[in-house]
Amino acid sequence: MGKIFTALGLMSGTSLDGVDVSIIESDGNKEYSRIFDKYFEYDAEIIEKLLKIRSEITSSDELKLKKVEISNIEKEVTLFHAKAVKETLDLTKSAVDIIGFHGQTIFHNPENKITKQLGDGKLLSQLTRKKVVYDFRQNDLENGGQGAPLAPIFHNALANQINRKFNLQFPINILNIGGISNITTTVNENDLWKKNKIYAYDIGPGNCLIDEWIRKNSKEKYDKDGSIAKSGKSDKLVLNQIIENLSGKFNYKKSLDIKDFDVSFAKGLSLENGAATITELTAKLIADGITYVNKMSDQSINNWLVCGGGRKNKLLIENIKDNFKNLNIDTVEKYNIDGDFIESQAFAFLAIRSIKQMPISFPTTTRCDQALTGGVIVENF
Repeated sequence: MGKIFTALGLMSGTSLDGVDVSIIESDGNKEYSRIFDKYFEYDAEIIEKLLKIRSEITSSDELKLKKVEISNIEKEVTLFHAKAVKETLDLTKSAVDIIGFHGQTIFHNPENKITKQLGDGKLLSQLTRKKVVYDFRQNDLENGGQGAPLAPIFHNALANQINRKFNLQFPINILNIGGISNITTTVNENDLWKKNKIYAYDIGPGNCLIDEWIRKNSKEKYDKDGSIAKSGKSDKLVLNQIIENLSGKFNYKKSLDIKDFDVSFAKGLSLENGAATITELTAKLIADGITYVNKMSDQSINNWLVCGGGRKNKLLIENIKDNFKNLNIDTVEKYNIDGDFIESQAFAFLAIRSIKQMPISFPTTTRCDQALTGGVIVENF
C-alpha cells in the first residue's frame, strides 16, 4: 500500500447550480474511503453570470475578447469555492493534505487544444492555505488527448470496491449521466495491467438538452424525476427527423461539450411535449452508446451502474431500458454509494494521483498518446 492522503475534491458541473465537495482518504490506487460529502448551491446572481458567459464563449477568440469579464467571474467562482472549503473544514475538522479543484467549464475544444475551466488555483491555495491541484485537462490536450473523460480511473477504483464488498461480477460498466453522458468499462484490479484495460467514451447528451429546454421554457432549472416530460407526449415526427440528422455524426472516440447540441429542433412544441421528445432522444443516444460499448467488449456486460444527476430522471432511465429487451441497470445507490458525489470524489482521487505523479488519463480513455499524469500543482501560502 502506498502513502494514504486525505484529499478534498471540488466539482461544479454543467448544470451550473452549485459545487459538490467531497473528502476522501486514498492511496490514489486501490485504497479509497469516503469521509464527507456536501453540496453548496450557487446564488442566483452567480448562476446568471455563468449561463451568460458560457453562452457567449463559442470560440477561442471570444476567450481573448472577454478576458476581463471572464477574470471577474472567475474570481467570484473561486471565492465561492474557497468559502465552501472553509465551511467544510470547519465542520469536519479534517486535516486535508490536498485540494482537487476542477473549476467551472465554459469552453472545451480538443481540436484546438483549448479548454477553459473558471477557477484560479493560486488564489484558492492562498485563501485556503492548502496545496491545490487544478487545470487537470490541459496536459492531456497537449499530448493528443481529448481532455475528457477524466473520471474513469476513479470509476475503476469504485467498481473494484463494490466488487470486494458485494461480489459483483466483472465486467462492470459505469454510466455517468451528467451534462454529457459517458461510459467507463472497468476491469478487475488484479487484471488491470495484464491484458485488460479501462475504456471510456463520451456517448452523447446527458442532462444538457433536457435542462436547456426546461430553463428556456419554464421557471424550473431541470425536470425533476422527468415529471414534466411524463405529462407530455413525444413528437415522433420531430424525434425521427433529429435522429436522422444526427445519424453517423457520433465518433465515440471524441470528447463532447454541451455546446455540441442544442434544442432548436424542438421549437414550436409545448413545454411538456418538447421535454418528452428531448428525453426520448437523449435515451436513444445513450442506448446507442451502450450498444456500441457492448459490441466493442470481448464479453457481454453483466452489470451497468448509473451515476450523475440523470439517474434521478425516472422517465429517462425507463426510456433507456425501453431500447433493450434485458438490460441490468442499477443506480450506484444500490451499493450504498451516493451518486451525486462521484465526480467530486473523483477529483480528490485525481489530485492524489497528480501529487504522486501517477497517470490520470490513458490512450483508452482520452485517446492521448501515452498514459499521462496531469494537473497543475500550486502551494501559494
